[in-house]
Amino acid sequence: MEHPLLTRHQRPARPQLEVLAGQMTLARGRVHELCGTARQTLATQVAACTQGPVIWIAPGWETDRLHGAGMCQHIDPGRLILCQPDRAEDLLWCMEEALRAGAVMLVVCTLPALPGLTAIRRLHLAAETGGKEGKTLPLGLILTPDSGGAPGVESRWQLDARHGPDQPDGDVRQVEGGSNWHLARLRARTAPPAHWDLTESQDADGRIRLVPSMQPQTRAPKRATPPAHMQPL
Repeated sequence: MEHPLLTRHQRPARPQLEVLAGQMTLARGRVHELCGTARQTLATQVAACTQGPVIWIAPGWETDRLHGAGMCQHIDPGRLILCQPDRAEDLLWCMEEALRAGAVMLVVCTLPALPGLTAIRRLHLAAETGGKEGKTLPLGLILTPDSGGAPGVESRWQLDARHGPDQPDGDVRQVEGGSNWHLARLRARTAPPAHWDLTESQDADGRIRLVPSMQPQTRAPKRATPPAHMQPL
């Protein structure tokens, strides 16, 4: 009887953090990328789904800072531990150390530019180490400019505001009334690209929550145009 030389090893399922009613889930022990003009808003929505302190790392030289009065509409600002390094190279170092400690569930880092693959791998390893040696399995979020594109991330999400009727919508259906948003899953290891229209709601504490206003839309592949001699007359 012949036996295979290799067996398929089944990795244990990673704990998931549910952000949007099962439609946006983030694997803990990994690093995810948030981009788009409203990436900070999306990060606060993720933070609202966690418990305990949140470490938020941002460049110390930037003039745009987190505003407590605005943050309190989404989460309790008292949960935030702010870290503002003065050097760009210290941003990822601080995030790596925070993930490796495994002391908090969520670590957020605002980056002025895209990190390299090696840096992302180090962050993944640090998060896994934090889950083994710390008190909780952390989740890392990097906030990147424009449409993102950091290599090696577990998933990539883009959030943009769609508040006014004059906003360009492309193939996105506008939602009438209130503040509206457009969320896109640009990349994920276990799910296809998709996008949602979101609207605002309030939870029991009166804080803003983004909820889907329509079913997710997956991107359908474009049909190839047949050659001229095969087209019907």
